[in-house]
Amino acid sequence: MMESMISSRIDIIKPSGIRKFFDIVTQMEDVISLGVGEPDFATPWHVREEAIYALEKGRTNYTSNSGLLELRQEISRYLATSYQINYKPETEVLVTVGASEAIDLAMRALINPGDEVLIPEPSYVSYSPCVILAGGVPVAVPTTEKTDFRLTSADLASCITDKTKILILPYPNNPTGAIMDRENLIDIAQVLRQHNILIISDEIYSELTYDGEHVSIAAIEGMYDRTLVINGFSKSFAMTGWRLGYAAGPEVLIAAMTKIHQYAIMCCPTISQYAAVEALRNGMDSVKRMQEEYDRRRKLLVHGFNEIGLECFEPKGAFYVFPCIRSLNMTSEEFCDQLLKTERVAVVPGNAFGDSGEGYIRCSYAYSLANLQTALERIGRFVARVKQA
Repeated sequence: MMESMISSRIDIIKPSGIRKFFDIVTQMEDVISLGVGEPDFATPWHVREEAIYALEKGRTNYTSNSGLLELRQEISRYLATSYQINYKPETEVLVTVGASEAIDLAMRALINPGDEVLIPEPSYVSYSPCVILAGGVPVAVPTTEKTDFRLTSADLASCITDKTKILILPYPNNPTGAIMDRENLIDIAQVLRQHNILIISDEIYSELTYDGEHVSIAAIEGMYDRTLVINGFSKSFAMTGWRLGYAAGPEVLIAAMTKIHQYAIMCCPTISQYAAVEALRNGMDSVKRMQEEYDRRRKLLVHGFNEIGLECFEPKGAFYVFPCIRSLNMTSEEFCDQLLKTERVAVVPGNAFGDSGEGYIRCSYAYSLANLQTALERIGRFVARVKQA
């Protein structure tokens, strides 16, 4: 009986391809997992200490639905200083349970049944399900290695219809590590200005940019009033378990998102919010050190995969590499299944991030250099055997 009661929208949604391999790994021994996008650093001590102080001071009550004003003020200062975009902390910033909740809230606040949402792919696995759950229609915009996995103005224009309402802009990108520089953003802005399209700019990896500086599309001429910026503390500050993100954008949209948030969530964890204030005020040196370490790992993996004989696109952001396995005449899932069974290395098939990810695998380098080196050795053995077969 219960099966017939489940919403038909749930049946449409596929289980996460990332979690599939993560669940398998938990049942195996001696596995090196490069599958989960979670920093291997502990949250900086001074941030943890601030959370302890908050507990000692009894700061355990609800906050405003929108989040601590003190935190929203720090977020506004951070965005203005780092990315030259200015938001009023009282009405244009909402603190959310991770960037993931911000994405979900935005979809539910904006989408009417049948509205189309453009999603550059390969990209993060949650976008399409959130669109479907909100009653919208996800439309993939394939990107390729030929254009460094960037969204081009031509590809964008070719997918716009009279039903297009939203463009998701997921850069720096998970899984490819691609970035959009200022010139790329100016090019697509010229297309967007010709249409009534909103942009949800997921900038959760903004601080993990290795080539130049991150630029927000909200800072491009004509884009500020039609852009929602989403970011958070999980990746840059190594605060995944604290579950804290935020959205910044036009007051009317933030108000609509807050209305949903207040009924579904009430407010974000109070202790996490006090810790985030400390992170923004005094944590940027730690962010820089982590970014430098990720950069060393990035270079190791890119070089290692190319040495193995798997052509590897050089990522310019986030903490993933996306090597191509097409030369082995295997599907992405076949590669990942056999690698896990024979060499005890877990990576994620590229098609978990959309059809255009087929022929690639995603490897996170949010792991120690020693583990990455061992993983490369095992992958090298596996590739050599496949080529000899």
